[in-house]
Amino acid sequence: MNLDNIWCWIIPLLVGAICALLGYLLGKGNSKTEVIDNTEELNSWKSKNGKLQADLDAANAKLNATANTPVVDHSATLKALETENAKLKTDLDLCQGKLKSAASTNVVSSLAAGAVTGLVFNAADAKAAYGKKIKQDDLKIVEGIGPKIEGLFHNFGIKTWKELSETTVEKCQEVLNSGGERYRIHNPGSWPLQAKMAYEGKWIELVKWQDEHIGGKL
Repeated sequence: MNLDNIWCWIIPLLVGAICALLGYLLGKGNSKTEVIDNTEELNSWKSKNGKLQADLDAANAKLNATANTPVVDHSATLKALETENAKLKTDLDLCQGKLKSAASTNVVSSLAAGAVTGLVFNAADAKAAYGKKIKQDDLKIVEGIGPKIEGLFHNFGIKTWKELSETTVEKCQEVLNSGGERYRIHNPGSWPLQAKMAYEGKWIELVKWQDEHIGGKL
């Protein structure tokens, strides 16, 4: 076999081997699996799942605690609400009474000069403010005046709110002194002021004033 014939065989074999090797390498590269790193996403879902589980456990615990809680006495809360409701109703009634009586306040008597006038007593307004019926010119509406002291004022001819509102504190003290040591110790300093509010029908102001001044003391 001559040298030329040998190369005729070797060269095709080498070319075939090289092609085979290239084909193998290309095929291996195409079949390579791509790896994706989703660690961050997985951690996020794990965190959300843990929170949901914690929320669920807390809800179940609260449900069990509620189911095992004994009956609670709400009487004190209900009484407070009833008191507040009654006060609101009183205020509402008073406002409605004000609307109805706005035009009813008028002059009932006057002197020739027209300087002195009398006011109409509105029993509805007074009752709305105090929650009870109020008698006109009842001096006992004044904080500090009781039945006995009222009687002393009547003895001095002071029988109405208007008359008491125009009486000086010194005169009030004189009236008290007439009843002896037992009545002399009372402080009449606010009585003309309270009587004036009653005479003028300022019931809300009077009630508020009396609530803020224990015993009618200034």
